[in-house]
This record gives sequence, structure tokens and C-alpha cells, in this order.
Amino acid sequence: ELNVVSPMKGRPASRAGVQSKDVIVSIDGTPTKGMTTEDAVKLIRGPQGTEVILGLRRKGDLLSVPLTRARIEINAVKSALNTSVDGSKIGYIRLKQFNANASREMRDAIQDFEDQGATGYVLDLRSNPGGLLEASVDIARQWLNEGIIVSTRTREGIRDIRRATGSAITDKPMVVLIDQGSASASEIVSGALQENDRAELVGQTTFGKGLVQAVRGLSDGSGMTVTIAKYLTPSGKDIHQHGIKPDIEVEVSEKELKDFKIEDLGTNQDSQYRVAEKTLLGLMALSESSNQASDQTDKRTGQVQPAI
Repeated sequence: ELNVVSPMKGRPASRAGVQSKDVIVSIDGTPTKGMTTEDAVKLIRGPQGTEVILGLRRKGDLLSVPLTRARIEINAVKSALNTSVDGSKIGYIRLKQFNANASREMRDAIQDFEDQGATGYVLDLRSNPGGLLEASVDIARQWLNEGIIVSTRTREGIRDIRRATGSAITDKPMVVLIDQGSASASEIVSGALQENDRAELVGQTTFGKGLVQAVRGLSDGSGMTVTIAKYLTPSGKDIHQHGIKPDIEVEVSEKELKDFKIEDLGTNQDSQYRVAEKTLLGLMALSESSNQASDQTDKRTGQVQPAI
């Protein structure tokens, strides 16, 4: 079956009402049973401005959804330095997918915001279907100085535990935005940051895609996908079919989803972002007061060391 992982917010599928976990059963009337993803993509693609009709199965109901094709360009990272209501500089980073360029683009974005004096971060992993495992591990290491990031469990037990390496670019407060379209590598990163107490998660429970799979060749030239392991969060939770639950749940109304524009992401027009920013400001205030208390303690207990 052709399962929708995450329609990109503000793009044709999302605007038309396609949802995560929908099953595409037909494309312009052509049944998709037995169809490969590559063949489906060929049918869905077409000249900009033309229409394609998707037949969807959603929780047992069959729907017919028309989409207007549009040109879509994907860079892994999009970022903006936002100013909050209290004047704080918030580094907003949206990661669209974990491709070969994602780690470098993320590193550049964080460093640029550090140079500009960002005091906190919102990392947006909504509608990010995942990608390369190595990219997810490296990006987690850019935010996390210590702790387990992810491990895998095979029939023989846990192996290949991936850890932080003390190479975080920043330790400033952060919030991560997730939704039901955040899958696989997105769940690895969000789970690692949450369970290592590095970030709070805002949004909706993630997709739940935590399988390590390999393709085995068959004698007739076809292939079979075989599950060889599962991804586990730092605490040992199985991601698959369970997903990662946010610390603060924020639903999006159907009206907002339908009217949502891609340029609204990470702005005050984005209800989930508004909650993320408010949560971040609370974390920043807590961090500042903790630092002040620590400074006062140091002053009271500090002693002058004699010269030798």
C-alpha cells in the first residue's frame, strides 16, 4: 500500500486536505494496488497548475481529493531570527528532511544565530518524514553534549548505541515542534532531545516509524523489504507504531490547516509555533534565574587562592 507519511505544510497535498497515514488507492482513476512508489510519483507529477485526483482511504472511508500541481523546491533547512513579544531573539530552524546536506545546513544555521545573539531556539520537525540515520545522529550531537541518542535492537539484543560526543554548538534553551508527519529520523532526534532533558516537545504525537529495513534480492529480479532491527529511544522505548509524545499537545484545526500558507510557518499565524515560543520564553526565564542563583552561590562560597 502507498501510505502518506507527511504532506508538507502549505504545499498542494496539505492544502487539499491530504493527511498523515492516508492510503493512496488510486491516482486519476488508476488503482495503485501493486504499484511502486516510483511509479506513483510519475503519475502524480505533471505540469504546474494542472490537476491530479487522488483516491484516498482514511480510517475505512474512501475519499476523492483533487490536487493542483505546483513547483516544489526543497532545501533541507529554512531559518529565521524571530523577535518575541519581550524582545528576545529566537532562532527558528525548520528541518524539512534528513538528506546528505541537512547536517551541514543545520550547523551553519545554528552558528549564524549564535553570531547574531540568539537567546533560544525552536527546532521545527513537523512534516519531516526522516531520511539518513547518520544525519539524524550528527544533528542531535549539534544540540546535545552528552547522553545516548539512539540504539537499535535486533533478535540478538541491543547493539550500535549512538551517543553524543560533547560537540554541541549551543546549550541555550530550545523547544522542538513535532506532529503526526514527523517520522523516523525526526523521531530519533526529538526522542533524544526530550529524554536527555535538552528540549521540550510541542505539537502532536509523531508518526511511529522506527524500523531498520533492508532489501533482499529475489531470484526473479524483484526485491523484498525485510525488517532487521528496531530503533529505540535513549530510555529504551520502541518508536515503531507508538511515536514520540509531546510534552505539550497542540492540535491544529481543520480550518487552520486548509487556510495555512507555507510562509505562515514559524510566525504568529502558526498556532503551534505560538505555543512553542511561549514555552521557550518560560524555559529561558527559568534558565536565567537558575544562572543568577548559581552566580550568587559562587560569590558567597568563593575563596581567594594563595599564590604559589
